[in-house]
Amino acid sequence: MKIDVLTIYPGMFPGPLDESIVKRAQESGKLKLGFKDLREYTHDRHRTVDDRPFGGGPGMLMKPEPLFEAVEDLRKKNTRVILTSPIGRPFQQEIAREMANEEHLILVCGSFEGFDERVREHLADDEISIGDYVLTNGALPAMVIIDAITRLLPGALGDDKSSDDESFSEGLLEYPQYTRPADFRGMKVPEVLQSGNHADIEQWRQEKAKLRTEQLRPDLLKYKSLNEKKEQ
Repeated sequence: MKIDVLTIYPGMFPGPLDESIVKRAQESGKLKLGFKDLREYTHDRHRTVDDRPFGGGPGMLMKPEPLFEAVEDLRKKNTRVILTSPIGRPFQQEIAREMANEEHLILVCGSFEGFDERVREHLADDEISIGDYVLTNGALPAMVIIDAITRLLPGALGDDKSSDDESFSEGLLEYPQYTRPADFRGMKVPEVLQSGNHADIEQWRQEKAKLRTEQLRPDLLKYKSLNEKKEQ
């Protein structure tokens, strides 16, 4: 899979994406990452990527010219162009799976007060938000999206089953887990997990996952229920 990132802050990416699973995925050839400075697609001496909005108002908007030129330079036959934007679809594991099946993604990092509307209407295929809070720019959301996608690439985790029971993978939070010692300062591991009875263990895990989700993230159960109704 190839992911190109368009940003005016390419220096933010080395480091976070040069470690752990993302690093190994790149070394093995399962993932190819490219980072392009949007200012390379400007043609004035100030390398201008933003301008004042028509009609007035605070802040600056990202200009369409360098964005169109950059995407047109990087786009291939099966490319999907994604804007990181606070008005985008809330990022979910389901969307990460969807993106992991693409051949080529271009992640366009938002900055300033956002994009000229023509970028949304005529250049982008989708917009993604990682949460209802304010960040300085779209670099961190792009990193989050890349990390979530990479974990789903075949072979990226070594064992593809490793991601099956993780939180959100099936619309539920992950069940409680324990390791040795079985008794730590009087805090004991549940007996069922030490029983060796795989059917009982699986039932216990499913019950605990559902209970934890009901207590901490009931919204996930509603979202899961809606999706199941759509599939029927």
